[in-house]
Amino acid sequence: MNASPSVPEFGLIIVGDEILSGKRADKHLPKVIELLAARGLQLAWAEYVGDSRPRITSALERAFASGHIVFSSGGIGATPDDHTRQCAAAALGVDLELHPRAAALIRERMQDTAREQGVPYVPDRPDNIHRLNMGVFPKGAEIIPNPYNKIPGFMVGDVHFVPGFPVMAWPMIEWVLDQKYAHLFQRGAFVEKSVIVFGSMEATLTPLMEDVERDHPQVKVFSLPSVDHPEYGRHIDLGVKGSPDAVEPAYRQLVEGLRQLGSKLGPELVRP
Repeated sequence: MNASPSVPEFGLIIVGDEILSGKRADKHLPKVIELLAARGLQLAWAEYVGDSRPRITSALERAFASGHIVFSSGGIGATPDDHTRQCAAAALGVDLELHPRAAALIRERMQDTAREQGVPYVPDRPDNIHRLNMGVFPKGAEIIPNPYNKIPGFMVGDVHFVPGFPVMAWPMIEWVLDQKYAHLFQRGAFVEKSVIVFGSMEATLTPLMEDVERDHPQVKVFSLPSVDHPEYGRHIDLGVKGSPDAVEPAYRQLVEGLRQLGSKLGPELVRP
């Protein structure tokens, strides 16, 4: 839940069979949540997609049509299992073309690599020509700079494509947020306030939760049960989240309702 209805939703698409097969653990979801939270923003949804062109294309069609700000990670390389660039073009109904600035950056990277290896740079060598495919983007795309190795990602509207490697993807996502969406930042405009509740069932607390949300439509009530917490054991972390001004009266109503129910209350928790 964003603190203001004027803030678009943020989404994340993570592409790759290696994530779904368990060969690699996804690190992007918690990092994107962290990057957004540092700017007073929240992730609204995330989707995992394997290396299937129809599935990737379908996911990207939804992303482009959503009006959301979306980050897509993975599949923008130039090997046979990289399909994201082609699927983005298909989702948009446009052709692919070599982006001139991307081509220049890729050539710079190839020259740097040759220099580091102490070998001559041969631009017409077949493998070097093939590497330029990493700069073939949907027509009309803009580049996202890559501070790690210069090989850029790309963006079309509010959908942004970065590599699957965290060392590249995370600074690229930060760059997009800071360069394109700084006007949306809401630092300090969102807070969660909750209390640890012992010995209660969620079904018993549901009417109270519904009352609080009805009386305070600007906030969202949440309930996080745990059966084996190392500190609190079996409990429910029950609270509200939203703007600070809206959270305070909603939280007071929640706590008063818990006391009327005779609930045993533990520590209060506040999270920015």
